[in-house]
Amino acid sequence: MAKTFKFDIITPDGLVFSDEVESLRAPGTNGGFGVLADHAPFMTTTTVGPVEAASKGKHRHFATSGGFVEVLQNSVTLLAETCEPAEDIDVERAEAAVKRARERLKSPSPEVDIIRARLALQRALNRVSVAKFV
Repeated sequence: MAKTFKFDIITPDGLVFSDEVESLRAPGTNGGFGVLADHAPFMTTTTVGPVEAASKGKHRHFATSGGFVEVLQNSVTLLAETCEPAEDIDVERAEAAVKRARERLKSPSPEVDIIRARLALQRALNRVSVAKFV
């Protein structure tokens, strides 16, 4: 049996996920990273992207929009701005957000914040992509 470690995902709205997992993949701001049991301690920032936790042959997928990760003594905590399990993502809503963001970027007006529109597009595309894992 593979070794496990505690993995918690916490957002400002509360606990999203808490379980023992065998592996974790997450989107670091300096590149994606993985964690296994007995990993060396570290702390890093995360960016918009998919998070994958695996245990007993099952994979759980989450869409996150960035935050912080702490790996310490077989415990990993992801403090995320937002995080949605793949099975909770409303695909139609996410696709509508993709369309809105693309329209804003195609025809920007003075009141459109281009950086915010790009980030909104990135978050929406991530949600659509992660939802496909259900």
